[in-house]
Formats: sequence, structure tokens, C-alpha cells
Amino acid sequence: MARKTSGGSGLGIWPWLGLALVIVIIDQFTKTLILGYYKYGDATYVTSFFNVVRAHNTGAAFSFLADSSGWQRWFFTAIGVAAAVFIVWMLKSHAGQRLFSFSMAAILGGAVGNVIDRMMHGYVVDFLDFHLAGRHFPAFNVADSAITIGAVCLILDELLRVRRGKK
Repeated sequence: MARKTSGGSGLGIWPWLGLALVIVIIDQFTKTLILGYYKYGDATYVTSFFNVVRAHNTGAAFSFLADSSGWQRWFFTAIGVAAAVFIVWMLKSHAGQRLFSFSMAAILGGAVGNVIDRMMHGYVVDFLDFHLAGRHFPAFNVADSAITIGAVCLILDELLRVRRGKK
């Protein structure tokens, strides 16, 4: 079943690009606060399962390739830029599909937020530290959260599309 390319409010891509921009602004604002108020490695206890920390990730998700010699900065930057271009193209093609476009906009905002970090600092600033029984989930940030929410919604959109196709 082909995706519809029209529908929704008729505003096209602009609301979705606006959402992506809001995500980038919130992401960069929170990272600026962390960089301004925390030294690398500083942490603030918030609850028995959550801390605010300042961590630097030179790799990808879960610090993949973080220990490499530096080439990964440009590799992950290039992937982020390529993903952003592809997502904008997808948004232009499917702007009327609300859940799909929301997903793409969230992923776009997160990808751009992390690309900005890589370009400005050479690493991504992470600060959300969840833990349980002494085991810490890798620290993450607003951009990572947006990417995750976008990915979950993208899966949901596909499941709903397949379900509609079977009726």
C-alpha cells in the first residue's frame, strides 16, 4: 500500500520542520546548561534511580566506537547529515501523514542536535543517567530521547499501516 502524500492541515513540511527545530533548541539549551554548570564527570543525585551527570560520548549509541582514534567524529557527523537530508526528503513526500511525519521530525531534531555537538565539541554531551541496583544505563540526552521516541512511533506507524492493509 503506497503512502498518501497529502492530507493533514495542508501546511506541508513546515510544522514538522518547526517541531524538529524546537527539539534542537531544547536539546542545545539543556546541553549548554550542563556544559556551563558541570565539569566533566560531575554528577548530581536526583532520585534513587536518576542522576544528572556530565558525560562526553565520542562514539555512537552506547558509546559504540568511542575509543577509536577520532575518525568516528566525522563518520558519525556524515551519517547524521545524510540522515537529515533523507528525512527532509521523506517529510516533503509524506508531510500529510501525522504519525509518520512526527516520527521523522523527532528523529531529525535529535540527529541535528547531536551533529551540532560533534561539530562544536568533538563529542556528544550526555547528562541523563538512569540506574538500578548499581547498574547504570548509558547516559543520554534530549536528542537521544527524541530519536528513540521517533523510532518507536515509526514502528507504531508501520504496524498501523500493515493492520489497515489487512482489512
